[in-house]
Amino acid sequence: MILPSKHMAPNRALISVSADVFELIDKRSTVSSVWNDFQEQQKSSLRYGEIPYDWFVLAIDLLFLIGVIEEKNGLLVRITKNAT
Repeated sequence: MILPSKHMAPNRALISVSADVFELIDKRSTVSSVWNDFQEQQKSSLRYGEIPYDWFVLAIDLLFLIGVIEEKNGLLVRITKNAT
């Protein structure tokens, strides 16, 4: 489910979907705006409807779990870590 396997295509694995979602998150991103952008990206790649909303939400959950995004005031924000 998280990684591609014999029964899970690479473009449907959560790690791949999460990477696509992460690229769409900017400074003013809400969940609905990222979902809309994700659907547009899927349309342009002729994969529209391949990833349902619940799979998209699981991808966001994975991004939270690995610590690369957070929620601030209703917006999704990338976490930047300063190298010291």
